[in-house]
Amino acid sequence: MLKELGLGNPAALPQDDAALLMRVRRGDESAMAVLFDRYAQVVYSVALRVLRVPVSAEEILQEIFLELWRSPEGFGEALGGALAMMARNRSVDVLRRRSSAGAANSMELVVKGNPADEATMEKARQVVAALPVEQRKTLEMTFFDGLAHTEIAEMMGEAPEAVTARLGGALTALREAFSA
Repeated sequence: MLKELGLGNPAALPQDDAALLMRVRRGDESAMAVLFDRYAQVVYSVALRVLRVPVSAEEILQEIFLELWRSPEGFGEALGGALAMMARNRSVDVLRRRSSAGAANSMELVVKGNPADEATMEKARQVVAALPVEQRKTLEMTFFDGLAHTEIAEMMGEAPEAVTARLGGALTALREAFSA
């Protein structure tokens, strides 16, 4: 049984995330290295897209993988998507802490199913790509840039209510796509 799991033989590491996570839970550094190699670029890219500062993106990368190493039991299936969402959320938190404008407005999107699942992610990409340009841009500024509605309105020379309505329309389109 131990040979089947690849225990004692780092070259025979299982390639699926669940098996690797099980090994990380046991303190297996080689399994952690495989997960890092697999997902570090995704985590870094998301953090860099949001923060636009390489050093800050590297800090987020380190934080997330340190958490994975210290508390692997908190992670489950669809690890790549979960790590990407962690990177996004932590990066937005960093932006919000940096902002002197106060608390950013947020609208929550509830998705049925696992939002980190690849099929779900692809469906979300398709729905977002089909949005009108203004809705898509507003959604991206909120999601990736962590901007508040008032900040977006100021940048675009519009009333905050117009930005809120546009974002609401984008989120409604996403909700409808996922409730079908």
